Amino acid sequence: MSFPTRRGVIIGGAAASFVASRAGRALAQGSTGEVHGMSSFGDLKYGADFKHFDYVNPAAPKGGTLAIQLRQSIGNQNFDTFNTLNVFVLRGDGAAGIPATFDTLMVGSGDEPDAVYGLVAKSAEASEDRLTYRFRLRPEARFHDGSRLTAADVAFSLLVLKEKGHPIYRSILAQMAAAEAETEDLLVVRFSPERSRDLHLVIASIPIFSERYWQGRDFEAATLEAPLASGPYKVGRFEPGRFIELDRVPDYWARDLPVNVGQNNFDRIRYEYFRDRTVAFEAFKNGTLNFQEEYTSRIWATGYDFPALREGRVKKETIPNDSPAPIQGWYFNTRRDAFKDPRIREAIGLAFDFEWTNANIMYGSYKRLTSYFENTDMKAEGIPSPEELALLEPFRKTFPASVFGEPYTAPVSDGSGQDRRLLRRADELLREAGCKRDGSILKLPNGQPFTIEFLDFQSALQPHTQPFQANLKKLGIEARSRIVDAAQYQRRMDEYDFDMASRALSGAGTPGDSLRIVYGSQAAKTPGSRNIAGIADPAVDALVERIANAKTRQELVVACRALDRVLRAGLYWVPMWYKANDWLAYWDELDRPATKPELSSGAPATWWHDAVRAKQIGRG
Repeated sequence: MSFPTRRGVIIGGAAASFVASRAGRALAQGSTGEVHGMSSFGDLKYGADFKHFDYVNPAAPKGGTLAIQLRQSIGNQNFDTFNTLNVFVLRGDGAAGIPATFDTLMVGSGDEPDAVYGLVAKSAEASEDRLTYRFRLRPEARFHDGSRLTAADVAFSLLVLKEKGHPIYRSILAQMAAAEAETEDLLVVRFSPERSRDLHLVIASIPIFSERYWQGRDFEAATLEAPLASGPYKVGRFEPGRFIELDRVPDYWARDLPVNVGQNNFDRIRYEYFRDRTVAFEAFKNGTLNFQEEYTSRIWATGYDFPALREGRVKKETIPNDSPAPIQGWYFNTRRDAFKDPRIREAIGLAFDFEWTNANIMYGSYKRLTSYFENTDMKAEGIPSPEELALLEPFRKTFPASVFGEPYTAPVSDGSGQDRRLLRRADELLREAGCKRDGSILKLPNGQPFTIEFLDFQSALQPHTQPFQANLKKLGIEARSRIVDAAQYQRRMDEYDFDMASRALSGAGTPGDSLRIVYGSQAAKTPGSRNIAGIADPAVDALVERIANAKTRQELVVACRALDRVLRAGLYWVPMWYKANDWLAYWDELDRPATKPELSSGAPATWWHDAVRAKQIGRG
């Protein structure tokens, strides 16, 4: 997981189901006047006089070290290594934790899917046409060197990311027409008339750089010099590829603001890098890491039986999580000729036996993903509603019939691991697509043998992938895995040099601009985008724009359900699995608030180090 989890909410799309009860006023369609927070549809849970978020402990002590691994990435971050401290560009492998060193105009709440509240900006105001926003900055905002953070720094940050930032930033800022400092404490941002609904929230969530620091420096270069920042942490000791430490800034200018009370509690956050999950787990068991979010069902079921846990020095908990499920699967690179025919993609998907895999490898812990909006009310079910049909009808001639019926769902297997019925159907689809058998070898319509390389940088998924590949071999497809080092993996993914690859993308409670990066035609041809499948469909683009510009939540839900039908009918992936809870283990020197955020576990962003308990378990 990223840390702190409250940062980057809008860009990362990390959120969950809509919270119905609200208080306070936010900038929405047609509203004007200075406000303390903003949201997609004008609702806020917290009023202007709120003292802290409900899910924090305002008296949480400061101190101690949190030792963890990078679990969610932004920009150019790499899970296995790093060689640059600039994570906001395409070049290099970015280090963990860097976003925690930067402030933003506003920050998200863990109780709401799309709300942000003032940090550097104490208020915001929109013009009646919502094409101009003014952010009033706090005069006390300071960079780590003591220099004042001004509107000119924010304008510079927005413009440099739009021009030179990672493709993700360049894409989401494309509809920002201008950013300028009207005074030292007043930022004016102007949008193009085509602006999307949530662009003001994106702007509010962009990291703020020092314009003076970057003068004479190459913003796009990889660097091991920590850029000047203003956040609650700053870069401490590090060894590229091994570890990086973030030190809490004791005189952090915003430490007492409501959005920060009860957070940023650890004196030090240390990210450790391990290229092998077994080694990483041993590091947790021996106390090198003191917090672990477990993702491997086998380890969760059988691995947590070691002395420290039996003695009570390590705690193990399952915490419910009602947030949207991550969109995890093996994605086809449809830029390659072998995967252009959806019948071929469907056939390959039929070779994956989820029921067998879940029962025999994952201890029955998971559910099958079927939707791109799993675990939300935006998931398409049944036949399209009249409102969905109104969005789909203009493209009827280009859609398969399944878009207008029950949404595509992978069939349930007999659990044998080699369901003959499904493999026969897969063989029929391959033949319909023009593939032919030559003995035990399946040949593509162009006469070339059908081979598939599954690209990865870790071997953790091999127990799941190998039975899948064995079934593909029964169909005459030569499928194999290619495990490369993390840096090579990232380069190949950025350049779309792969056949199939696994990827987990964060779900979103209020989808918006970020969908362009994942499913948009422009992103499909932009190196480094999240559209690894190469989806380039005018109908998808149109639906994404409907989502990005929905004026009510009901409009949003309808458009997402329509998009879900189209993407599922497109068969761009072999969906994997999800679980509706978090598996957490931690050394008993860590403590947490009594209340968790509604949309996440709150771990470890709202947690703290307990010095007394640390001594009791021999870690003081």
